[in-house]
Amino acid sequence: MLLRREGWRVNKKRIHRLYKLLGLQLRLRNKKKRLSHVRVPQEQAQHPNDRWSMDFITDRTDTGQQFRVLAVIDLFTRECLLLKAGVALTGEKVVACLEILRSTRGLPKSITIDNGSEFASKKMDAWAYCHGIALDFIRPGRPVENAFIESFNGRLRDECLNTNVFFSLEDAQCKLEAWLKDYNTTRPHTSIGNIPPEEFSERFKNLALEGKFLNPEVVQFSG
Repeated sequence: MLLRREGWRVNKKRIHRLYKLLGLQLRLRNKKKRLSHVRVPQEQAQHPNDRWSMDFITDRTDTGQQFRVLAVIDLFTRECLLLKAGVALTGEKVVACLEILRSTRGLPKSITIDNGSEFASKKMDAWAYCHGIALDFIRPGRPVENAFIESFNGRLRDECLNTNVFFSLEDAQCKLEAWLKDYNTTRPHTSIGNIPPEEFSERFKNLALEGKFLNPEVVQFSG
């Protein structure tokens, strides 16, 4: 899709031949049959900052030091709002990250999260209550209820964490931010009309000014 956006005339077979010829190692994830469904379908986000999702993903530096990455996603625009690497990301530090987003982007109506101690902490609960944000906890052992962030974590793992060596926490943060920028501004996303998340967000803003924002299909496929 990226090559087609740049004007190259390619197809799946040609890309596969080049992939084999160059000996590339990154394997695409095979789509697996869904084994379970959300018991009660969650209401879909209708506009930016309607619903966010958060989760952690773990990796190590070249010296073996383990660190975690906090990922925050807007479920409507599909933008990755934050990737924060840290050794000990407590509830207090999660709140500090969300405060940064509040000053630069605003806050959502709700945030979908798992039952980790950082998200269920008193600091997080008090912060959400103060700002009128609903914390939507998924059921224990039911990651399908936070499916988009799980899918995003898979991409982050395959395209960034597994393809880089991190020499320090600072080096990891730098490489995460570079990947985040590429994900938001360059990488097309199938669920929003094969355009990058930032482009989708900008189209939505423009259409909202024209009073067309109530129709998501207009946002996704207008020229």
